[in-house]
Amino acid sequence: MSSENSHPAPEGLNGEEPLKIILAEDDKDDQELFIDALQEADVSSEVVTVENGQELVDTLKDKSQPDPDIIFIDINMPAKGGKQALEEIKADKELKGIPAVMLSTWDHPSDIEETFEKGADLYVQKPNSFSGFVMILQKVFFLHWAKALLNPVKKLFFVSEKNISQGDS
Repeated sequence: MSSENSHPAPEGLNGEEPLKIILAEDDKDDQELFIDALQEADVSSEVVTVENGQELVDTLKDKSQPDPDIIFIDINMPAKGGKQALEEIKADKELKGIPAVMLSTWDHPSDIEETFEKGADLYVQKPNSFSGFVMILQKVFFLHWAKALLNPVKKLFFVSEKNISQGDS
């Protein structure tokens, strides 16, 4: 089930077209929170949501649709989990270049390590508040984007509300 952001802003980062984002998230409340936080963070975007890893992979392989600028993948989803979808995407020569941000409520070191090794560009721990989500998305799109997505390094790989509020970059 795909749904587009009903209020895309007119321009994306650097005055360009809105960012095309695919959010793979099975929780409808988390989908709404993500889209609302993007708007609050002033990230001009068009968001398509899918509810599991299989839908994500199918959507990405659908050549009638343009590739997204970035994908956000929840780790725990039905049908095909986020880690499995990530592995399939990064093994596909046509899809592997799409930046992938993992989302999880947990900060398990094994999950962080495994997704880094599988080629994710960032691992974001879902915050407990709306303002925390806005702050994290601002960090991802306006501060972290160039540093982390162009050259993923472990020091910049994990983003959480806690390490942002402590001033960690």
